[in-house]
Amino acid sequence: MATGELTRVEVDPSTLPEGAVVTNSGRVSAAKMYEPHAPSLPFTPVQLASLDEALTLASRTTGLDFSVYLGELGADSRAKAEELHASTPRPTHAVLVAVSPGERRVEVVTGEESHRRIADRGAKLAVMSMVASFKEGDLAGGLVSGLRMLTDQAGHAPKNA
Repeated sequence: MATGELTRVEVDPSTLPEGAVVTNSGRVSAAKMYEPHAPSLPFTPVQLASLDEALTLASRTTGLDFSVYLGELGADSRAKAEELHASTPRPTHAVLVAVSPGERRVEVVTGEESHRRIADRGAKLAVMSMVASFKEGDLAGGLVSGLRMLTDQAGHAPKNA
């Protein structure tokens, strides 16, 4: 090869991976998918502490068993939420807040006793409040706010005589 000469290696376009092409100059240009690093946990330790405190206070104040499920609910989100609710220790006294951020679903499931104390309208208002926070990117704050609203709706635990 003499000085100033260029060599060109022929590349068979059919052997290139998806997203790669041979340009007019003979150079191979490849596009790569950007894959952001997902956070390892959805909540910080401070957010977890706030959520734990809200769940504890809700249960102690009302005498109902409050729980939160965060994850996929599937195509029939209501059925999955009801299945999760039924698996709680005292389903009649349980309130489940099931949230699937990826599917944009929120379900509140109440048992027989908890339904008497939390009206459907109150549960809807709590869901609307949670959704407003979720839209702003505040998952933990939305859950805490929703739990507080549900606690207010249920009121204090009845005193046994």
